[in-house]
Amino acid sequence: MPITRRDLLASGTASIALAAAAPALALPAETAGALPPALLRRALDALELHRVAIAARDVIGIADFAQPSRAPRFHLVDLAGGKVTSHLVAHGRGSDPARTGWLQNFSNAHASHATSAGAYRTEAHYSGEHGPAIRLSGLDASNCNALARAIVVHAAAYVSEDIARKSGMLGRSHGCFVFARASL
Repeated sequence: MPITRRDLLASGTASIALAAAAPALALPAETAGALPPALLRRALDALELHRVAIAARDVIGIADFAQPSRAPRFHLVDLAGGKVTSHLVAHGRGSDPARTGWLQNFSNAHASHATSAGAYRTEAHYSGEHGPAIRLSGLDASNCNALARAIVVHAAAYVSEDIARKSGMLGRSHGCFVFARASL
């Protein structure tokens, strides 16, 4: 499933504990293992928390930044159909200053070039410097500067299976969610 629909991006790490249980979602066995249940619960909780701000609630995107950049760690979940597709996604260079391929920290600060944690709402689709892109609004205090920071979804040449395989990590963004061209 390409990443072109109005959806919610919930980024975070699998280490954050959740108190509330989410409704059961039947996922195919071959994809259920790729998406940690706690992370899915967190995304569904965020979807419920921000229900007033999110009109389209049929698809959510979940970035599992507890995984290395070489792994398909962005999961697009079709809530109606129960299907999950996983994609490579780069994190911000400010979140990985030593260039290890692992996200070390989040930031919402301007000019940090870091990835921000929290729930997002997709906004306008447009064609930018990297081709098709989607603007993002941060819905939490931890990412409320996303629109002003120009944090968007786009593709770039530094994200591909070949790069992940050869170098063991993807390139890094300025805080944007950057995918392989084939994913957009």
